[in-house]
Amino acid sequence: MEKLFKLKEKNTNIRTELVAGLTTFLAMAYILGVNPAILGEAGMDGHSVFMATAISAGIASIVMGVMANYPVALAPGMGVNALFTYTVCFAMHFTWQAALAAVFISGVIFLLISVTGIRKMIINAIPKQLKLAIGAGIGFFIAFVGLKNAGIIIANESTFVALGDFTEPQVLLSLVGILITLALLCLKVPAAVFVGMVITALMGIACGILWHFEGMPVLPETYIALDFQMDTVGSFFSGFSELFASPGTAFVAIFSFLFVDFFDTAGTLVAVANRTGMVDENGDLENVEKALLADSIGTVVGSVLGTSTVTSFVESTSGVEVGGRTGLSAITTGILFFVSVLFSPLVLATVTNAVTAPALVVVGVLMAQQLGGIDWDNLVSAASGFVTIIVMILGYSISNGIALGFITYALTMTASGKVKNVNPIIWALVVIFILYFAFLV
Repeated sequence: MEKLFKLKEKNTNIRTELVAGLTTFLAMAYILGVNPAILGEAGMDGHSVFMATAISAGIASIVMGVMANYPVALAPGMGVNALFTYTVCFAMHFTWQAALAAVFISGVIFLLISVTGIRKMIINAIPKQLKLAIGAGIGFFIAFVGLKNAGIIIANESTFVALGDFTEPQVLLSLVGILITLALLCLKVPAAVFVGMVITALMGIACGILWHFEGMPVLPETYIALDFQMDTVGSFFSGFSELFASPGTAFVAIFSFLFVDFFDTAGTLVAVANRTGMVDENGDLENVEKALLADSIGTVVGSVLGTSTVTSFVESTSGVEVGGRTGLSAITTGILFFVSVLFSPLVLATVTNAVTAPALVVVGVLMAQQLGGIDWDNLVSAASGFVTIIVMILGYSISNGIALGFITYALTMTASGKVKNVNPIIWALVVIFILYFAFLV
């Protein structure tokens, strides 16, 4: 264990890593229910997608842990699954088989540019101040996701967003869970985020049993799943002919998957690296090339099994906050995803939005502390950081926030007379981002 994961060097131990892996799994477990629902709208079999989601997450997370020693777990990403269904299948009129073919091709391209080191060069070219803004912005983003999923923040025609109904049982459970988790953190309780989730789930189950509140976590009638059929395995093969029957549209679909996965992953790795001290004095991420390769392998495996793009999950930061520092926590999460195949009824019944919301909100608070590292007296850092964060939240997109942050950085550096200090890779990305917003968004 010590030789493989360098536990002493990372100032951690096996118990802490196991708890961190479990915490990350619980924070990510919602994807096991959400992903089949979203891809099911495209005509895919829900049970098969559940199986593909769990197995691909398990494989990718273990590969990340063993290969890169990063405390980052992977699964089919939120946002990109919506891109799969609502854009590629609905708007572009591709079948889900063709959409899986596009995901497979994007994964192969990722694999190639990861092996050649291009992805590493791009991530290391991101200015340190912008990396801090990306990490903080993701914190605000996942907190917003947690608040929205819990019903604490809702849509409003007049004010765009508003507070939800605090008399709703699910909303109250989430609010109480957030307060309990914050209190546990203030009391310096070990694994406070994980303990807060467990307490929230138990309170919800009790409220459902005693007062019959709707929408509460429940104990399932059966705990073991016996159906392991997967009709989606290898279905991407039949989608190639349809996909390339429209080369222009196929390019847009493939590039869209590439764009979203690349920068969602970049943002997640930057955020985790900043929180775990895996960034050197130059702002470069430690061992990032292996982490990127593991992410690419996950996407390829996921498309073969029958799910949308597998990507590094920002919820991994929940495990980081309880002490996860090595790949052992990612491996633990991966194993739990495999186990969830057996206990899918229990996972889907007890891990609700009300249970995950406290973890997401509190982790968001902790990640937002990176704002303190931004030089707000420097207009370049302040403007690019602000745009990155505000677009992530209001645009509900990590990748779009990063893109506009890059554009703002290049513009303000030029206006400040520091154009020679801008990395050529940044300029290349700015051109790509502008074309992306001009033609694809």
